[in-house]
Amino acid sequence: MAVAAHAAPVRNLAGTSKRIVVVGAGLGGLSAAIHLRLAGHQVTIYESDARVGGRANLLELDGFRFDTGPSLVNYPWVFEELFRAAGRDLYDYVTLLPVDPSISFRWRDGERLSLSSDRAALVAEFARFEPGAAGAVEHFFRTSREKYRIAFEKLACRNEDNPLKWLTALSGAELLQTGIWRSVWSELSRSFRSRHIREALGSYSMYLGGSPFSLPGVFTILPYGELEYGLWLPRGGVYGLVEAIEQLAMELGVVIRTETPVHRIATQAGSVTGLVLQDGERVSADVVVSNVDLPTTQAGLLGEPAPKVAMTPGVVTFYWGVRGRPVGLGHHTIFLPEDYKGTFAELLDRGGIPDDLPFYVSVPSETDASLAPPGDSCVFVLVPVPVLSKLGSVDWADTVAGIRRKVLARLHSQGVELPESSIVTERRFTPVYWSARFGLYDGSAFGAAHTLFQVGPFRARNQSRRYDGLFYVGSSTTPGAGMPMVILSGRMTAERVGAYVR
Repeated sequence: MAVAAHAAPVRNLAGTSKRIVVVGAGLGGLSAAIHLRLAGHQVTIYESDARVGGRANLLELDGFRFDTGPSLVNYPWVFEELFRAAGRDLYDYVTLLPVDPSISFRWRDGERLSLSSDRAALVAEFARFEPGAAGAVEHFFRTSREKYRIAFEKLACRNEDNPLKWLTALSGAELLQTGIWRSVWSELSRSFRSRHIREALGSYSMYLGGSPFSLPGVFTILPYGELEYGLWLPRGGVYGLVEAIEQLAMELGVVIRTETPVHRIATQAGSVTGLVLQDGERVSADVVVSNVDLPTTQAGLLGEPAPKVAMTPGVVTFYWGVRGRPVGLGHHTIFLPEDYKGTFAELLDRGGIPDDLPFYVSVPSETDASLAPPGDSCVFVLVPVPVLSKLGSVDWADTVAGIRRKVLARLHSQGVELPESSIVTERRFTPVYWSARFGLYDGSAFGAAHTLFQVGPFRARNQSRRYDGLFYVGSSTTPGAGMPMVILSGRMTAERVGAYVR
């Protein structure tokens, strides 16, 4: 069991020091712990796994190093701000390697489209699909830049429980510019006529738990943000960034107890009193922050019914150590289905695994060769599937084997040279495994969905309404899913705690 050493005490900015425990050392929990420690509180994190990071974890197999979850870093300014809050420089802790072209999309009809943060290269690529591409790209960037500014300056990062106050922070013109009343697909259609461009940029919706035909148009900020700020791979993989954040937390004096599962959150007379660990140890605390998925916290750690909430899809993931380099793949490739709209409906509405699977393949060793033995490759495959409650009874061994066959067949049919015989080591994670190991509710990979009535003040609150002293952090609370958002969630939760203990 690893326990962080205490560093020199941090000046108490809040004026009162409290004993605070954090359940789970995912990125949200680490971020909250850092901000709470900077406010002068005594902070201890209890983590059931051997490593910190939550779903952003590390898998080492026969000399291959895999990130289990997120495969790229976007919005680097969020991580810069986290370190700056502690008077540190992110780049003294980690090196970010640019990934450009960032993502390539492939269709069964043979078309390919690659995204790039180089504006001239992006325009040239889009011009193959879109007459007047320069003007279309300029319109997309101009409108999305304003959405992005509004979202991060006025909406996403505010702790506001009143929907009216949340929306009236915007002027009438700003409200119209968000595109919140249009769908992502409709918003993309205002800039682009090409279905290939719209399908590529709209595919981000799947990771928000919705379809581009139903999610609010403001979420065009996702592809915009990656194009504007680039995509990056930390040296050593995404887990290299996790390790940097862990180091920062320990330097500040946060205590991290790994391999220490929590049995339940202890409460009395409407207030939290601390934790009961799996081994029976009782830990007293003034404040409890849970980084376990919010519905799992309520059902598993409080013994209450889980809230009714729409969740993002589950995933089946493959980790392949490959001899040599697969020909025809860059760092990040997304394979889209022929029936684009029908696939979203099958996954999200009907709860079936589509026959024509969408999936993405990441080969991070293309950017950082140190992740694999010399001359070899790490290959990570992610296939979205419905959440467990929609799938019903599943023979996972048979289902995963079938998915694997379809992925390899699609790769081979599109000219990717990755013979099955070149896969020398392998690990497979199902939604059942993700749920059991990382506490992901209903096997959902990315937390609560971002439907219109699950954003901002409509999303599950990061402060309990039932128990004094109980707070939540992570992808199923505000502001939402994704590595940058859970880092921001940590700051927002710490602000809530600060107002509570003041």
